[in-house]
Amino acid sequence: MYTILKTLIVFLLPLLIASCQKKSTEATRPNIILIMTDDQGWGDTGYNGHPYLKTPSIDEMASNGVVFNRFYAASAVCSPTRGSVMTGRHPLRYGICHANCGHLRTEEVTLAEMGKEAGYVTGIFGKWHLGTLTRDTIDANRGGRPQHDAHYSPPSEHGFDTYFVTESKVPTWDPMITPPRSAGDVSLSLREREPFNTLYWSAPGKIVTENLAGDDSRVIMDRVIPFVEDAVKKDQPFLGVVWFHTPHLPVIAGELYKEQYKDLSEDQQHFYGALTAMDEQVGRLRRTLRELGVAEQTVLFFTSDNGPEGATVTGRTQGITKGLRGRKRSLYEGGIRVPGIMEWPGIISPGSILESPSFTSDYFPTIASILNINLEKYDRPYDGVNLLPLINGTVGRREKSLAFRFQQQASLMNEAYKIYSDDGGKTFELYDISSDPSESVDLAASHPQRLNEMVAEWHQWRASQEASANEADY
Repeated sequence: MYTILKTLIVFLLPLLIASCQKKSTEATRPNIILIMTDDQGWGDTGYNGHPYLKTPSIDEMASNGVVFNRFYAASAVCSPTRGSVMTGRHPLRYGICHANCGHLRTEEVTLAEMGKEAGYVTGIFGKWHLGTLTRDTIDANRGGRPQHDAHYSPPSEHGFDTYFVTESKVPTWDPMITPPRSAGDVSLSLREREPFNTLYWSAPGKIVTENLAGDDSRVIMDRVIPFVEDAVKKDQPFLGVVWFHTPHLPVIAGELYKEQYKDLSEDQQHFYGALTAMDEQVGRLRRTLRELGVAEQTVLFFTSDNGPEGATVTGRTQGITKGLRGRKRSLYEGGIRVPGIMEWPGIISPGSILESPSFTSDYFPTIASILNINLEKYDRPYDGVNLLPLINGTVGRREKSLAFRFQQQASLMNEAYKIYSDDGGKTFELYDISSDPSESVDLAASHPQRLNEMVAEWHQWRASQEASANEADY
C-alpha cells in the first residue's frame, strides 16, 4: 500500500505543480483585447439610458465590469486618439495632429511591442488610420500617392504579428462597395455600387478579396475569432486590438438590423441598426471567450475614438451626447467624453463605477502594470496613468490631470474642474465639471486663482509636449 501511495505521489506531484504554475502564469499574463468604435457618442449605448438603441452585449459587459462615468478620448478626432491608445502619449508628441495627418513613428513604443516583449501574440483588426498601408496601390486617403510615401506605417512595423485593416473609413455594410449618398460622407468621385477604393490589407502588399460582404463589424470579427482560437490552441497569451468602423459615415445597415427599428425614421434605422449589428459581434467575441474557456483570463476594454459626428442630430449622424456640450472635433465634453468599460472577471467587481476622469492614454500604463513592465525603462514622458489603483480603490482620486490640445483648442481637467480655450491657449474658460458636465457656467471670473493654476499647469504640459515633438524623447 505504501509503495502504491509513494508511486502515485511521485507521478501526480509534478502534474499538480505544473497545473499550479500554469494557473499562476494565466493569472499574471491575462489575454488583453481593446475594442474601439468610431464616432460613438457618450449617449449611444443602452446601459447609458438611450431611448431606442439596443446594445445588449455592451450592456452586459458594463454590468460585469467597471463603467467609467468620465472616460475621454485623448483627442476630438480618430487618428490622434488611436495614437494615444497605442503609446500612452499625446499624439502631438509624435506628429499625429488630425485624421490623415502624420503617422505612428517607429521610434514610439507601442502596445503591441510591449506585448511581444512579454511573450504575447499580437493582432489588430478593423480601422488602422495611423499611416498608409501601401506605397504602390492607390488606396483610401493617402495610400499609394508619392507625396504621402513618408507616412507609410503599417501595423507590421509596430509589433503586430497579424493584421486585417483598412487605412481609414469604409461603409458599415458591404464595406468595399460605394453606398448611396444618403449614407453620408460619400465622395463625389465615387459611383454607387462601384468599388469604394479603400482596401483591407493583411500584410504588406497583400490585399484581402474574400469574405467582405455584409455587415462590416461581422467581417472584422470573422478575422478576430480565428486569431483568438489559434492563440488559445497554442496556449499563448494574446493581445488583440479591434477597431470597428461603426458608426462612422457612411452608415448603412442590413435589413435584419433595420427591422429592429422599423417604427423609427429611415436614418435612425440605419444608424441604430449598424450599432446593434456591431454590438452583436461584441457578444460573439465574449461568447467565444467563454466557449474556449479563457473568459476568466481575459481583460476586455471598450470605448469610442471621439464624440458623435455632425453639428446636430440629422441624417445618418444620429449619435447623441446626452446633453453634453459639443460634438466630434470639439474639446468640450460632447466631443471627447465617450463610453468606457473595462471587464476583468475575478479581478474587477461586477457593477463597479469609476467617477474619476480617465482617458485613452491610460490604456498603455494600465496594460504595462498588468504585464509587470516598468515604464521607466522606455525613458520618455507618458500622459496616462495606471487605472487599476483607482478601480480597486487603493487610490481615492486621480492626481495627474488630463491634458488636451487639438488645433486651436486646449483643455485640462482634474477630478473637479476643467479649463477650455479655443484660441490656442491665450484665454481660458473654467468649469466645475463634476457638478456642471454641460459646461454651462463659466467660473473664470469668479475663481481666478484656480483658473491661473490650471492654465499654468497646461502651459507646463505643452512645453513637455512640444519638446517631444522636437524629438527630445528619442
